[in-house]
Amino acid sequence: MSKLANDTRVFKINPEIDVQNVRFENRYGFILAGHLYLPKNIENGKKYAAIAISGPFGAVKEQSSGLYAQTLAERGFVTLAFDQSTTGESSGDRRNVGSSDIFVEDFSAAVDFLGAQKFVEREEIGALGICGLGSHVLTAASIDVRIKAVATCVMYDMSESMWDGLNHSKTEEERNKEKQYLAEMRWEEVDKGKQIGGYHELPFDENDNPVLGNKLLPMKLPENADPVTADFYNYYIKHAYHPRSINSAMIWDATTPWSYYNFPLQQNIEKITAPKLIVTGEKAHSRYMAEEAYERLTDPKELIVVPGATHCDLYDQMDKIPFDKFEEFFKENLK
Repeated sequence: MSKLANDTRVFKINPEIDVQNVRFENRYGFILAGHLYLPKNIENGKKYAAIAISGPFGAVKEQSSGLYAQTLAERGFVTLAFDQSTTGESSGDRRNVGSSDIFVEDFSAAVDFLGAQKFVEREEIGALGICGLGSHVLTAASIDVRIKAVATCVMYDMSESMWDGLNHSKTEEERNKEKQYLAEMRWEEVDKGKQIGGYHELPFDENDNPVLGNKLLPMKLPENADPVTADFYNYYIKHAYHPRSINSAMIWDATTPWSYYNFPLQQNIEKITAPKLIVTGEKAHSRYMAEEAYERLTDPKELIVVPGATHCDLYDQMDKIPFDKFEEFFKENLK
């Protein structure tokens, strides 16, 4: 049984599931870090269905994606949880830079890696994106027909949230201010000769000016925190903290919105021919994003709204994540 050296996973580990540290390259030359999970009693000479898994946006493979990968490996799949380029243990001299194009490519690179394994059936590879990586995985599946089944959980459209604001709340004046802010951040980097951190979803103060920051979440939750901040805090700080997770311990590169403004996600999701499963929570603040994406998708597709679940409940709450449905979906469509 292979064990991870310096295992820092933040969920309950199943010692019966073989997990291995792996590395693979995307077409831009980034080296991606992953955890490859294998089903119990894997048979020599047999080829298995496989699933590439990543997310949430700003998380690492030791958090939610690893839990999903382990659980689906328990149910008979080869699974790969991986860190996005420039984040976690993946490469990139410049750290924590979000990119709509590169992060979509990372899913296809994960398919490359899985399809190169002698125990994986190339025609039975699926993909699953959690939170913000849900919008990236749908984008990947719109072009990469090697993804034979695609699923999302609490899908979050990162381009929309950055450009349009949560619940379509951002004004044109705020967008213009944000573009000016991004220009200033780039000049600041030129003048200081170093990378600048900042919010990927830019908040505005009471005077409607951009807010600067050096950490996404506080170590102590303010008494007046809104429910969404509290939901993220409870996961990333309170019970699933990981020092390599941007959401737990750091902040994105300040220029991250640049890519998502220029190259929006989900432009061609109507073209996805593979079966689609969209899962969200009844009380998730992101629910409308999942439902809007679902409306654009063509058949075959299915939408599951988990009763009573918030956005972050579906990161790791085993009594709420519909793993039976994920198992049924992938077994039905990866064969």
